[in-house]
Amino acid sequence: MSVFNQSRSTVIRLIMAGVFLVIIAQLVNLQLFSSKYKALALNNAVYPKVKYPDRGIIYDRKGRAILNNTIMYDLEVTPSQVKGVDTFLLCRLLEIDTAEFKKRIITSIIKNGRYRPSVFEDLLPESVHARLEENIYKFPGFSLVERPVRTYPFKAAAHIMGYIGEADSSIIKRSDGFYRLGDYVGRSGLEQYYEKVLMGKRGVEYMIKDNKNRLVGKYENGQFDTAAVAGRNLRTYIDVEVQQLAEKLMTNKVGAVVAIEPKTGGIIAMTSGPNYDPNLLTGPEKQKNFNKLFLDVSSPLLNRAIKGQYPPGSTFKPLGALVALDEGVITPSFGIGCGGAYYGCARPVKCTHSGGGHAANLRLAIANSCNSYFSHIYRLAVDADKFGGVKKGYQHWKEYMNAFDLGVRVGVDLPSEDKGNIPDSSVYNKVYRNSWNSCTNLTLGIGQDMMLSTPLQLANAMCIIANKGYYYTPHFVEKFDNETKEDTLLNKYRVKHEPLTRIPDEAFEAVIAGMQDVVEIGTARVAKIPGINVCAKTGTAENYRVIDGKRTKLKDNSVFVCFAPRENPKIAIAVIVENAGFGATWAGPIAALMMEKYLNDTLRPERVKEVDRIASANLMPGWLVREQFKQDSIRAYNWYKLTKDSTVLRRFMRSGQPKLDTGKAPKPKPPIGRVAFLKPEAILPEKQKHKQQAT
Repeated sequence: MSVFNQSRSTVIRLIMAGVFLVIIAQLVNLQLFSSKYKALALNNAVYPKVKYPDRGIIYDRKGRAILNNTIMYDLEVTPSQVKGVDTFLLCRLLEIDTAEFKKRIITSIIKNGRYRPSVFEDLLPESVHARLEENIYKFPGFSLVERPVRTYPFKAAAHIMGYIGEADSSIIKRSDGFYRLGDYVGRSGLEQYYEKVLMGKRGVEYMIKDNKNRLVGKYENGQFDTAAVAGRNLRTYIDVEVQQLAEKLMTNKVGAVVAIEPKTGGIIAMTSGPNYDPNLLTGPEKQKNFNKLFLDVSSPLLNRAIKGQYPPGSTFKPLGALVALDEGVITPSFGIGCGGAYYGCARPVKCTHSGGGHAANLRLAIANSCNSYFSHIYRLAVDADKFGGVKKGYQHWKEYMNAFDLGVRVGVDLPSEDKGNIPDSSVYNKVYRNSWNSCTNLTLGIGQDMMLSTPLQLANAMCIIANKGYYYTPHFVEKFDNETKEDTLLNKYRVKHEPLTRIPDEAFEAVIAGMQDVVEIGTARVAKIPGINVCAKTGTAENYRVIDGKRTKLKDNSVFVCFAPRENPKIAIAVIVENAGFGATWAGPIAALMMEKYLNDTLRPERVKEVDRIASANLMPGWLVREQFKQDSIRAYNWYKLTKDSTVLRRFMRSGQPKLDTGKAPKPKPPIGRVAFLKPEAILPEKQKHKQQAT
């Protein structure tokens, strides 16, 4: 054999030896080191069944569960395992078509990949779950997973409790993968704020599957299983009976109610009107119900107690009095001779009262709610010589307002709180081109002009007066189970704030005495409770709204603030009812009933009739009907443009149009003509009979 042939033979032998060594090395790797095929084998034979934990329960101050758990089931799918499925049977059981089936499979792959389980249909109705459980072995790749679902036994506190929803891609991304598709998280209210406390910890149960994909037992006797850990329970200051009463009283009304325990800052009740049953946002119909609530122009999902911004009106006057007393520009005996209006500026500010002596001193001025008196003392406070000009004086006055927590976020344990508005002097500089004085914003002294506050802020301001200068940040949760030193969520609510304790007790006593006179001899005699000294202040705030591009004056808002008993305050309340007139007409009676219920734990028989009277009154603003018509017609027209389906549009193409209700007597209507519009604006017929609910 030639040298060349011998060399080639050696090369071939070396190549074959190398290939053999590679094969041996791969076999060793697969047998001893690699877990890939073991994982694939396990995936075929073992199903990791996720055990979702029970979320923590939320209790009221008497240990009653306001928010609890029940069990429902999700249908999950692992797309890679979907083989030989009886698609028509599954679609029939779920009451969907095959196109929807394919769409959901594709969506699952896009969202979570082929090899991870995703929710195919969540929160199955009991009848659907029963049918699926009998036939689940016919659907390889599908499984039923227990899902703890929230339930609200008292059907109350929707805006406080919030709701949970499936984690979307943005939540998963923000959590760095901690959450995954199928997990439920708090989306509003206490559910969101205390998510880390309530959520608990997922568990996994490994189950063996047979050749028909049926679960036949535990893998390795459950030694690799991890138990789900339930979330921790919250113990709150809420009195659910007072909460239910507040919600009943606010039926068919727009506004909010907040009740706080002054000594602790614990919130006893908070409701926003219009309200809704929190059970609507749980269970299989939750998305349909959410869409309906979301499209309602009366905004039932909006928590007006922390997001509604209103002029406080005359309920602000006790705060203005305290500022003037602390600055030394008045004494409790200071009075003015009011003849029915304040004429110190170019624009007269009218008073409700004009009788002689109704503003002879501070106490009488508060009791009779004299606009002239409080306009005047506002000017005295900001124009004081020691400030060297109104701009510096106003900034000092604003600091008082911020100390009362007006114009700043209070810090309640709910997400998305608004801060209201106490404008900075720079705002007036901009609006009035640096040319303004105390007459420019004179009505700040009576809680108007640019001043806006939330009901929560007004209730907290009452706590500050009741406590003579100190407060605790308003909050719902007193403690949660198994609390440790590492838990810091509640620490800030246990700090005593003393921003106004420098104001002398004599000043607070003068104001508090005037507020008691409001109930005894003044504008709020409707709030009297036998045996209890109530301190209060009524308010009637101007109410404007931009409608059809025009600033329209509507019926005044009814506002009321109070605390009781005077000697040892246990409850402070703020009530705002939009479009409802005088403070003593609607807001005052609502607050009085809540005080009596909380302080006496019951209502007198005659007061139960008052509850029914107020609850049955419909004070919903008339403009809502017209606004709903406009928004629905816009959506109908957009749907028509998109689909050419005029079915929904036709009901808006009839005679009539909701008429704007401003609280004035309607004018005679001309004959109605038939008009149809087809244009991008709202599809609004010209006239439509609109029955105005008497208020």
